[in-house]
Amino acid sequence: MRFTFAGPGRIVFGPGSVSELPGIAAGFGKRLLLVTGGHPGRVQAVADALDAAGCVVTSFAVTGEPTVAMAEAGARLARAEVCQAVVSVGGGSVMDAGKAIAALTANPGDPYDFLEVVGKGQPLRRSPLPHVAVPTTAGTGAEATANAVLLSPEHRVKVSLRSPGMLPDVALVDPELTFGLPPSVTAATGLDALTQLVEAFVSRHGNPMTGALCREGLSRAARSLERAFRDGSDAAAREDMALAALLSGLALANAKLGAVHGLAAPLGGEFPAPHGFVCARLLPLVMAANVQALDARDPGSAALAAFAEAGRILTGESAGTGMADAVDAAAGVRWVEALCGRLGTPPLSDFGMTAAAVPGIAAKGLRASSMRGNPVELTQEELEAILLAAL
Repeated sequence: MRFTFAGPGRIVFGPGSVSELPGIAAGFGKRLLLVTGGHPGRVQAVADALDAAGCVVTSFAVTGEPTVAMAEAGARLARAEVCQAVVSVGGGSVMDAGKAIAALTANPGDPYDFLEVVGKGQPLRRSPLPHVAVPTTAGTGAEATANAVLLSPEHRVKVSLRSPGMLPDVALVDPELTFGLPPSVTAATGLDALTQLVEAFVSRHGNPMTGALCREGLSRAARSLERAFRDGSDAAAREDMALAALLSGLALANAKLGAVHGLAAPLGGEFPAPHGFVCARLLPLVMAANVQALDARDPGSAALAAFAEAGRILTGESAGTGMADAVDAAAGVRWVEALCGRLGTPPLSDFGMTAAAVPGIAAKGLRASSMRGNPVELTQEELEAILLAAL
């Protein structure tokens, strides 16, 4: 057994913990770039608290999915304002932008030198600026990952800027910041976290530590995702989902993902589809395809047992007898499919995807970095069948 495990320099978790942000951020320097969503007024209280702590705050708003050009613009602003650290307060897009800006501020030049898939994939030359990541959604776990997902419009694909140094110096997770999320956002982000937990749990790069994190996260998501969707003021459910999202980020950063995210990257680059709902639409189909492929091509795989265990955690059922693994894995697929239906997951055709786009998406998915963690090598034909079923 041999594995490595990395995470943020420090994790601060708990209701009300956002009150600690000014002191934490000021410890990295007084000149801060505050990265927010498209409506900075939603985090005005955070900006005011940083000002009150004596910080010089420059704001940068991320409107929609972060692009390579957007990250470049943020880095230029940070250099112009001589910012000493980055604080990102928002959803996954905001935190991804914050990580990219922190990296590119310290590494000026062509960002495609460092981007995966469509770029040269070179390592960063210098360490990124210090970064404090504060999620306001419970989904991506980006506060605990070492990459930033950026849209490259000219290539029509989402790709990663990745480096071990891009792990945030502090991940500050306050579940109370998610209380105001509307049901649709709660569903989309929560289903993304669920997908990440499942994919990391069965990944070919999983290890005992990521397995333990995924078990805890799957248990919390199973009992609380729908509760948070139905009642956004359910504090216990919001806390469960904030922790599940954090655990999913820690797990995927160390175990990688799989075919769901492998397909979601090119799909999100071509169609204006919310990432969480794309993942949710694909998840039960990919789970079923993986189980079928493993059963046919690698029946002794530990991933089959992992799918079965995930099924038992999600359904709350104990292990059965006889063909228990196959039965439990299938039960997990059905549970995920039913949950996605109850949370209003739309078909991919609602976002403009057509059957004509399927071969191209599948081909790009095969080359996606996320595909490397899938527990079995799926073929172009198998990926196309998944996408057609998701339409």
